[in-house]
Amino acid sequence: MSESRRRSTSRHRRRRTALMTGVPPAVAAAGVLAYGSVFGLGAAESASAATAPAWATATADGFASVDALGQNGTYGGRDGRTVTVRTLADLEKYATAPEPYVVVVAGTITMNPAGKEIKVASDKTIIGSGTSGHIVGGGFFLGQGVHNVIIRNLTIRDAYQGVWNDKEHDFDAIQMDGAHHVWIDHNDLRHMADGLIDVRKDSTYVTVSWNRLSDDNKAFGIGWTENVVTDITIHHNWIRETEQRNPSTDNAAHAHLYNNFLEDEPNTAVRSSYGNYARGKTRMVLENSYFRGFTNPVIRDGTAVLVQRGSVFSGTSGRNESGGGTAFDPRQYYGYTLDAADKVPSLVKSGAGPRTSLGTTAAAPAATTLTVAKDGTGQYTTVQAAVDAVPANNPARVVIAVGPGTYRETVKVPSGKPHITVQGTGASRKDTVIVYNNASGTPKPGGGTYGTGGSATVAVEADDFQARNLTIANDFDEKANQSLSGHQAVALRTASDKVFLDGVIVEGDQDTLLLDTASKDRLGRVYMTNSYVVGNVDFIFGRATAVVDRSVITLKKRWDGTSAGYVTAPSTAAGRKGLLIANSTVTGAVSDRSFYLGRPWHAGGDATLDPQTTVRNTTLSAAVRTAPWTDMSGFSWKDDRFAEYRNTGPGSGPASADRPQLTDTQAADQEVQDWLAGWTPSAS
Repeated sequence: MSESRRRSTSRHRRRRTALMTGVPPAVAAAGVLAYGSVFGLGAAESASAATAPAWATATADGFASVDALGQNGTYGGRDGRTVTVRTLADLEKYATAPEPYVVVVAGTITMNPAGKEIKVASDKTIIGSGTSGHIVGGGFFLGQGVHNVIIRNLTIRDAYQGVWNDKEHDFDAIQMDGAHHVWIDHNDLRHMADGLIDVRKDSTYVTVSWNRLSDDNKAFGIGWTENVVTDITIHHNWIRETEQRNPSTDNAAHAHLYNNFLEDEPNTAVRSSYGNYARGKTRMVLENSYFRGFTNPVIRDGTAVLVQRGSVFSGTSGRNESGGGTAFDPRQYYGYTLDAADKVPSLVKSGAGPRTSLGTTAAAPAATTLTVAKDGTGQYTTVQAAVDAVPANNPARVVIAVGPGTYRETVKVPSGKPHITVQGTGASRKDTVIVYNNASGTPKPGGGTYGTGGSATVAVEADDFQARNLTIANDFDEKANQSLSGHQAVALRTASDKVFLDGVIVEGDQDTLLLDTASKDRLGRVYMTNSYVVGNVDFIFGRATAVVDRSVITLKKRWDGTSAGYVTAPSTAAGRKGLLIANSTVTGAVSDRSFYLGRPWHAGGDATLDPQTTVRNTTLSAAVRTAPWTDMSGFSWKDDRFAEYRNTGPGSGPASADRPQLTDTQAADQEVQDWLAGWTPSAS
């Protein structure tokens, strides 16, 4: 993201929540982030945010997750108390209060007078209790500068005044004028006097997801400003029986619409005039949506830029337009996973709107399990065969359960197969081993050599990948292959977003763990916990935004018995976060003061890169050098981003010119959640 698009560098410090439980013996146990089951709370105020269930502390995805304008993503009232309301007076009291609150609506609240819009203040989560939270005859208003607001799991309905295209009564379900960082999720919005959602007057960093919008003349308007600043994500919404503004998007800087279901049912009084509309100077990306029965499903002005791809049009008629130039790449701003367009109607109809439980973001189908066993007792005898059996663009989780044994093979998970988990079924992560011995200089059967990335035993190019309870290794023998030109030998390579590595061992020598992205301009987040990484030279490296948390980093001697090496070699793009090692241990049977914590890898000599490694709250053995950072290939580490914070152990040391330490203020912006940027890894 460019400096101008970030627009702000100031940030809020906030509470942090441990992500997973269970750690290696050398690391203290982590906390639990548990999902709530139902929303039923007491009649009065409930526990504080520190003990609130996950639905109360959830954070947004899409543009609402982007750090900007002094706001670090969108997390609503999670830092305040949770209160339950059943009256209009209580709802208004807490929604308009200056303090943060999670406000649980536990019944039907009728607005008085009709059309009343409660003026919501910043730092609020307003959420329905199960499916019982109804707002009747009015809605919510978010004014200039209001920020960090979540509205979820509510039914907002019936402000209709008897005139279909009502010009007299501006009674919206949710209206925002100049607000930012707003997440509207899993609501049922219908039968209002004007529109259902209005995003107006430079409101920005908004995500609208998993809502039902229906039975209204105007569904969803965006813009009404000469300024081109609005950034908005609209995904997995069911828009039906609405005539216009589905949505209408005017002068939006970036509008990303994907996996929405637009339906105009036949033989009803409501007839659509148009679907998705890009107006003015809007730049819109439309992906994998489903349009059924709509007239003019996709239209644009001559001044707008609209790129559409992958959508399905069933029984539509009239204008269906694209073109006008290049819009933008949403992945420059946040990661996301597309569902197959032909699956969107069933997925969205079953998952949109208020839920009895918001334990997960989407009501996805149950995971499929494929079994692998060396002895033939499973469905497959190799891991790659199981990966190959996963259908392209699979919409739901596929668990590949791998029995104990050593699987000498290479495995590739291609980009078109997201939501895969590879899980060892043995009692220990050492019981299931995937291993091979290619190196950068190893000759390929068809000619040439593998190169560093191509040497990987396991290569992951698909988003939302998970691995747990197994070992991934590269056992290339450097000593026996001194004649080869390249000894880099990768065990695991990731080049995708939302990769979760839990309870694994990744083992090799040089270049063990390559944490990459699909391209320089793409976001790639990796979270590793409860794990071990073993190696000696640059053995955690790449351009991903990656966290190694509550794990053990084991230093290993070189092939000739010497002790010398480098833990990290980040290759981070400017403006992104690089490698973070937190709450972990660096150890190994090597000589004292023989290993650097890292050096800057400017891949291909690219001077625009800004490599980053932060090591914090970690125990360092005496193997770590007193000046723990060093230069690489003519690039000085001092020109890039290398720092420590509150490390302990014999390898730690005080701040100096050769050993920069973060201040407490700086460290508040370099915590695990800052790296994950709204993504909460959870086992599935």
